[in-house]
Amino acid sequence: MRTELVTVPGHPERPNEDWISVALPSSGQGGTAVVLDGVTPPPDDDGCVHTVDWFTARLGGALTELSGSRRDLSLAEILSLAIRRTADSHRDTCDLSHVRTPQATVVMARWDRDSVEHLVLSDSALLLASPEGTVRAVLDGRLDLVPREILRSRVATDALRNTEGGFFTAAADPSVAHRAVTGVTPRADVRAFAALTDGASRWVELFQEGDWAACFRLLEKEGPRGLVERVRAIESADRTAGGARRWKLHDDATALYVEL
Repeated sequence: MRTELVTVPGHPERPNEDWISVALPSSGQGGTAVVLDGVTPPPDDDGCVHTVDWFTARLGGALTELSGSRRDLSLAEILSLAIRRTADSHRDTCDLSHVRTPQATVVMARWDRDSVEHLVLSDSALLLASPEGTVRAVLDGRLDLVPREILRSRVATDALRNTEGGFFTAAADPSVAHRAVTGVTPRADVRAFAALTDGASRWVELFQEGDWAACFRLLEKEGPRGLVERVRAIESADRTAGGARRWKLHDDATALYVEL
């Protein structure tokens, strides 16, 4: 089994708001993986005394523990329970009803001898590669359906955040877990998988250096660090690359590659 991961902050003077973990039981029969991308709020009040990286560490830790210990629960049920547990840890000090309360995108994978389960919420990506080399991208495309002119407006974007007809992230409402894209694939049909936050998936989605299959081949050959280094090189060489869709010069970038 091969497992490689990397996470790099978008700016050296700001905390990395991504989270990544892989848990492998001593039996060697399976494992779990969690990748989160914290949503950076505007510089004004978000109703919470905690930072986004505090939130992703709390939520990511709960997801890692529960996905490994509660095999009787689906990944959606685990996400719901982890959101509730995280919310309970700061509901007495913070306004969790605030639209910008700390939140994150989520990718989860859990596997054993028989199957590979997955969950994707918001704009991080999961790639599943078959033994024959076919790559399937599991995406939650709801944010992509929001017109770019709306996304340029904070007020208009907030009106669609975690609402019907808009897009969803893991914040303080446990019911959002059942909005996630989920599925189960036979273990024999998955040779390897990868998970990317949007800071790493820029190589495909923003800079259009290749499709998802090409991205997976790059991960297989050069590893997650190779992909992130390529993204950083493009970002540094051309500040206009990606056009109007590029909100930041650099974003927190996290990538995971697992060969089963």
